[in-house]
Amino acid sequence: MAAPAAGALGAALVAALLLALAGANSEGDALSALRRSLRDPGAVLQSWDPTLVNPCTWFHVTCDRDNRVTRLDLGNLNLSGHLVPEIGKLEHLQYLELYKNNIEGTIPSELGDLKNLISLDLYKNNVSGTIPPALGKLKSLVFLRLNGNRLTGPIPRELAGISSLKVVDVSGNDLCGTIPTTGPFEHIPLSNFEKNPRLEGPELQGLAVYDTNC
Repeated sequence: MAAPAAGALGAALVAALLLALAGANSEGDALSALRRSLRDPGAVLQSWDPTLVNPCTWFHVTCDRDNRVTRLDLGNLNLSGHLVPEIGKLEHLQYLELYKNNIEGTIPSELGDLKNLISLDLYKNNVSGTIPPALGKLKSLVFLRLNGNRLTGPIPRELAGISSLKVVDVSGNDLCGTIPTTGPFEHIPLSNFEKNPRLEGPELQGLAVYDTNC
C-alpha cells in the first residue's frame, strides 16, 4: 500500500507545483503587458525582463512567501503611458502605487477584480474617463487616492458599500453629481472633494441627487 500512497503524494506535489508555476506565469504576463504600455525614460523598469518567469526578481515589485505579487511601488518614477486590463490578473496584489507620474488613459474596470487590494494610489497623473463602478467590488480597499487627475462623471455609489474604506481623495478632477454621505463617506472630509467645479454638496439623507448634465 505504501507505493500507491507515495505515488498519489507525488502526483499531488506535481499538480501543486504546476499550479504555482501557472500563477507565476500569469502574473509575469500581466506585468509584462503593463511594462509594454508604459514609457520609462529613466530606465527604472529595466529589470522587468519578460524572459524571467518569476517577477519577484524585478525592482519595484514585492512578493509574499509564496512568490505571489503583493505590491507594485511605481510612484514618482517619471513614467507615462496607460494602465492595462491585465493588472486585474494580479489576484494577490495589495498595493498599487502609481502616484506622481504621467499615466494617461482610463482606469480599467478589471481593477475591480483585485479582491485583496488595500491601496489604489493614482494621485497626480493625467488619468481621464470615469471612476469605474466595478471598484465597488474591492472589499479590502482602505486607501483610494485619485486626486489631481482629469476624471469626469459621478462618484459611483458602489464605493459606499466598501466598509473598510478609510481614505478617499478625489479632489482636483472634473467630477459631477453629488458627494455621497453613506457608509465610509460619512467620515471623509469635504476637502477631499474640492476643486471639482461641477460636484455638488453632500446628498441629503443618503438620497442620490444627480446633476442632469452629469
